[in-house]
Amino acid sequence: MTLQSASGVKVPDDLVQVGYVSGAYGVAGGVRVTPFSADADALLKVKTWWFDKPSLHDVDVRQAKLHGGDVVAQLVGVVGRDAAEALKGAAVQVPRSHFPALSTDEFYWSDLIGLSVQNLQGECLGQVVDMMSNGPQSILRIAPLADPASGDAEPAPERLIPFVEHFVINVDKAAKTITVDWGLDY
Repeated sequence: MTLQSASGVKVPDDLVQVGYVSGAYGVAGGVRVTPFSADADALLKVKTWWFDKPSLHDVDVRQAKLHGGDVVAQLVGVVGRDAAEALKGAAVQVPRSHFPALSTDEFYWSDLIGLSVQNLQGECLGQVVDMMSNGPQSILRIAPLADPASGDAEPAPERLIPFVEHFVINVDKAAKTITVDWGLDY
């Protein structure tokens, strides 16, 4: 089934949320977007964004630039502060196929979510459910996989593992696994 936006444009099947509209910028209709990554490359380089408010639709980007930790943008068809404010809270999505290329040792957070995590001893630590940043580095949020045979009433706590070379040994996107130097008792 092919999805179409309200304007009749075909919706890409590889949309990834990269941020959200946090408010208006200026009086001419600029929007302030809070990105999910520090460098915001996808927002700065992709010229068509998809918003989910009021319904899923595409918007052409006239200009986008970093401003503090946010991206400020002028969008085609968004005129005046009221129009920009009406978009507050909208998810900003771009097609994954339009993300800038990365080197072999770089990953987008969206590529890591859902991967299984095991340690050097071959023990399964769980699955990446989210990523977060503490400033200097990204952190993997690992949820343990449920083991009905264990009979534990209390599920194991999530693990937070810094996504740095010292702990992350290998990321194999094809095998959907991340190998880490991290013990079960950490």
